[in-house]
Amino acid sequence: MERSIQKIGVINWIILLWVGTGSALVGRYAATATGTVGASFVGIGFLVAVVSFFQMRLEERERLEKLEYEELRKARSSATLFPQTEADTFPARRSREQFEKYLLPLFTALLFLLQGGAVWWLWKWLGKAAPPRLDHAPIAMALYALFALILFLLGKYSSGLSRLDGQRLLRPGAGYLILGACICFLVAGTEAAAFFGFPKVDLFVAYGLCVVLGLTAVETLIGLVLEIYRPRVKGQAARLLYESRLIGLLGQPGGLITTAAQALDYQFGFKVSETWVFKFLKEAMLLIILLQLGALFLSTMFVIIEPNEQGLLEHFGRPAGAHAVLEPGFHFKWPWPIDIVYRYQTRQIQSFIVGEVPDPDLDKDRTVLWTRPHFKSKEGEGSEMPGMLVASRGQIARADTNEKAVPANLLTVSIPFQYQITNLLDWAYNHATSDELLQELANREVVRYLVNVDMENIMSSGRLGAAEEIRRRVQARANEAKLGVNIIFAGLQDIHPPLGNKRTPVAAAFEQVVSAVQQKQTNHLYALAYAAEKIPAAQAEATNTLAQARNAAVTKVALAEAEAARFTNQITAYEASPSVYTQRLRLDTLARSLEPVRKYVLTATNTQDILILNLEEKIRPDLLGGVILPPEAAKSATPNK
Repeated sequence: MERSIQKIGVINWIILLWVGTGSALVGRYAATATGTVGASFVGIGFLVAVVSFFQMRLEERERLEKLEYEELRKARSSATLFPQTEADTFPARRSREQFEKYLLPLFTALLFLLQGGAVWWLWKWLGKAAPPRLDHAPIAMALYALFALILFLLGKYSSGLSRLDGQRLLRPGAGYLILGACICFLVAGTEAAAFFGFPKVDLFVAYGLCVVLGLTAVETLIGLVLEIYRPRVKGQAARLLYESRLIGLLGQPGGLITTAAQALDYQFGFKVSETWVFKFLKEAMLLIILLQLGALFLSTMFVIIEPNEQGLLEHFGRPAGAHAVLEPGFHFKWPWPIDIVYRYQTRQIQSFIVGEVPDPDLDKDRTVLWTRPHFKSKEGEGSEMPGMLVASRGQIARADTNEKAVPANLLTVSIPFQYQITNLLDWAYNHATSDELLQELANREVVRYLVNVDMENIMSSGRLGAAEEIRRRVQARANEAKLGVNIIFAGLQDIHPPLGNKRTPVAAAFEQVVSAVQQKQTNHLYALAYAAEKIPAAQAEATNTLAQARNAAVTKVALAEAEAARFTNQITAYEASPSVYTQRLRLDTLARSLEPVRKYVLTATNTQDILILNLEEKIRPDLLGGVILPPEAAKSATPNK
C-alpha cells in the first residue's frame, strides 16, 4: 500500500509537470491570458508535489526503520555490550526531523516569494496582453478540456486516498490537481467566449486568477508566521506549511467546516472540533447563514437618502410612477431586486473641466506663471499642448517674407464648469451617459466661441463677458438636449498662450508683449501724475512772482512819492532857517553814525575826582544765565550706575 501511495505521488508531480508545460505552450499558441496565469498555478503545484513526494519518501524510510528496529529487538534476547544512542539508532527519523525543521520553512518562504513575484509580474503583463487568437481557439479548447479531464480524474483519486489515515502528504498535490482541472475548464470557457465574440472575458478571468494567487501568497505568509507561535504537542504530526487551505477546499470532500476544524485543532493544540460550541455551530451553520441572508434581504426594504442626494426608485426596472424621485430622508420600498434605488448628488455643485486639467501638485503654488507648466501631462505629449484655435484681428505681414500670417492663434485653455442637476428624471433617462454628453456639449460650444472671438479681447477686457456668453450657450444646448441641469458657472481665469518649447517660447514672448503694454500704461500714468504735480506748482509760482512784482512796484512808487514830498518839506524848512536846518541835519547824521559805537565821556581835567573805566569786553548774557551747583550737590545729583 505504501509503495502504491508513493507511485501516486510520483504520478502526481509528473502529470502536473506535463500539464503545466503543455498549458503554457497552448496558452502561448492561443494568446490566452487565462491559460498563462493558470500555467503558473500548475507550475507551483508541481513544486509542491515534488516536495510532498520527497517528504513522503522520508516518512517511508522512517517507517521501515522502525519495523527493522522492532525485528532486531525481538530477535535479540539481551542488550548489546555497547548500547547505541537514539540518534544512532534512528537516523531516518533524524533526517525527517531536520527536513521538517529547516528545509520546509525555507521552501515555504521561497514559495511565498515565488507566488508574490508571479502575482506582480502577471499583473503587469496583463496590462499589455494581446487578445486571444480566434483562429486557434478551437484547438486550444480541445486541449484544455483534455487537460482538465486528466487532472480531475487523478485529483479526485488522490483526494480520496488522502482521506485515509496517514496519507496526508497526498493532500497538497491533490488540491493542485483539482484546482488545475478547474482552471483548465475556465480556460476552455474563456476560449469559447472569445470565439463567440467576447474576448474581454479572458482578461477578466485572468485578473481574477491573479487575485486568487495573491490570496494564496498571503495565506502562505500567515501560515509561516503562525507556525512560530503554534503550541507543540508531543507525538502530534506537524502541519504541512506548504499546503494551502484555500486550494485544499477543492480537494477535500469534507468541505469548509472540516477544513476549519482541522486548522483550529492544529493551531490551538487540542480538539476544538469536539467542543459543544463547535458542534452546535456545525449543525446550525446552515440555519445561521439562512438567517443572515434573510436579514440582509429584508434590510434592502429600507433606504436612507442623504441631505445632498435624491434617489431614483425603479420597480422591476422601470420608474415607480409618481414616487420615482425620493427626497432626503427615510423611505420604505419592496426588497431587492423588486425595487432598486439609484442615488444622485442633485443638491451638490458638481464640476468638470474643458481643456487642460490642472495638476494638483503644481496648483499648490501661490503664483502660477505662463512660462511654467501647471497642467497634467498626457502620455506621449509634453507638459502642455496647444488647446484650441482663437481668431485674430487680421492678417499681419511677416518681416522676413512677403507671406501673411493666418488670422488665427493657439490658446491653452482650462475652463471649469459648475452645474447642478435640477431634473433627475431627465438626467437619468434621457441619455445613457448624461455627464459625458454635457462635457461634449460644453467642449463644442467653447470651440465654436473661441474661433469667432478676438484673442486680445478675450485675454483682456472681454474675459468676463466671454465667460457669461459661454455659460449661456452651454445652458441653451443642455436645455435642447433635455439634460435637466443648470449651468451655474464657467470660468476663463486660466486661459493663456501655449508654453511652447526651448526654440520657440510662445508664452514667454506673449508675456513680454503684455509686460511692454503694461509698462507703456505705467509710463503714461506716471507722465499724467508728473503733469498733475508740476503744472499747479508752476501756476502757483507764477502767481507768487506776479504778486511780488506788483508789491515791489507799489513800494517803489510810494517811496518815490514820499521822497518827493519830503524834499518839498526840506526846501520849506531850509528856506525858513538855513543854519538851523543844516546843523540839525548834520547832528542827525552824526547820531545815526555813532549809534553802534561805544562811547566814553571825559569831564574837565582840573578836578580831583578819580575816574574808573571798565574797558573789558562784556561776557555774553547766556553764559551768565546758568546755575553752577556745589560739589556735594553735584555728587548727589549724579545717577548710580
